[in-house]
Amino acid sequence: MEFNFTEDQILLRETVRDFLTGECSLDHVRALWESESARSPEFWQKFSEIGVPGLLIPEAFGGLGMTEIDFVGVMVEVGRAALAEPVVSTAFVAAPLIRDCEDKALAALWLPKIATGEAIVAVAQPTSPLVGDVHIADLVIARSGDSLYAIPASEVTATAQRSNDPSQKLSTIEFTPSSEWKIASGEAADRLEAMALDRGALACAAQQLGACDQLITMSVEYTSQRKQFGVPIGSFQAVKHQVANLKVALEYARSHVERAAHSVAIDAPTRSVDVSMAKISAGEAALKAAETSLQVHGAIGYTWEQDLHVWMRRAWTLDLAWGETAWHRARLSSALFEDTLPTENFGYVPSLA
Repeated sequence: MEFNFTEDQILLRETVRDFLTGECSLDHVRALWESESARSPEFWQKFSEIGVPGLLIPEAFGGLGMTEIDFVGVMVEVGRAALAEPVVSTAFVAAPLIRDCEDKALAALWLPKIATGEAIVAVAQPTSPLVGDVHIADLVIARSGDSLYAIPASEVTATAQRSNDPSQKLSTIEFTPSSEWKIASGEAADRLEAMALDRGALACAAQQLGACDQLITMSVEYTSQRKQFGVPIGSFQAVKHQVANLKVALEYARSHVERAAHSVAIDAPTRSVDVSMAKISAGEAALKAAETSLQVHGAIGYTWEQDLHVWMRRAWTLDLAWGETAWHRARLSSALFEDTLPTENFGYVPSLA
């Protein structure tokens, strides 16, 4: 199958990249690290004005009615800019989850608010006890027993937890389930939570592509300027080959992420397997880029003043979110060798001879 983005999808991605170049500078990112909330309501409002939080929301609720195929390129740019605002939880996971649940009153109340930037939604991840952005959320979606709940943030008790990423405010949460907050139970809850997990993992994988690309760019720039023995260190094969290998890993992962976006958008039977493959390959590429970039920068890469660690931290954080690499490896292994999830072999059938 040949997969190409349309002109409109490419234009959307370029529009978001231009916006982030102007509004999400490194000074802006670092300033948020020092702020109490690590978030900027002013930035989120501007982000909403170009339509990003409403991309997956139907037009009837004030959104753009697009799909994950449209959104995945946007998430790559979010990763490239090291933006840590709640794009994943609110726009990529919560909005379609609310859209797809059977609670029409919930959708009518919250989807227009999400689309206009008036509401932030935190979503508990089934792979981790830590929940991000509860401190600024208006609504929290979490599981208790066999049911899924959409709880007003004021009814949730959050306990702040330490994070090695200044852009992340993480908490453990407690709440008393109420029937008025229940949005799904049993198989319906399982289905919504599984889709939320796959969307979250896909969004992280796309951001990892952007972070990896930025780390490669920074490494190329530094090794082109830093000289040793009178020549740029980027001319040494030991350095050049390492950076070239990162580019190979990035493009290999990109195909997985784009396939996973298609599978999520059409809810393909192989959706979960495709997402895990994307999270694994993108995670490995981003983590390797962080390691190699630090090596080629040398001692200066360890300093707070060096911008390298902004994207290194994003690579580490994204690897742990919505299922770390080891978790997705286990899920993929289980699908391949224990038939726990549908997989596709693209017509290859091993010989029994």
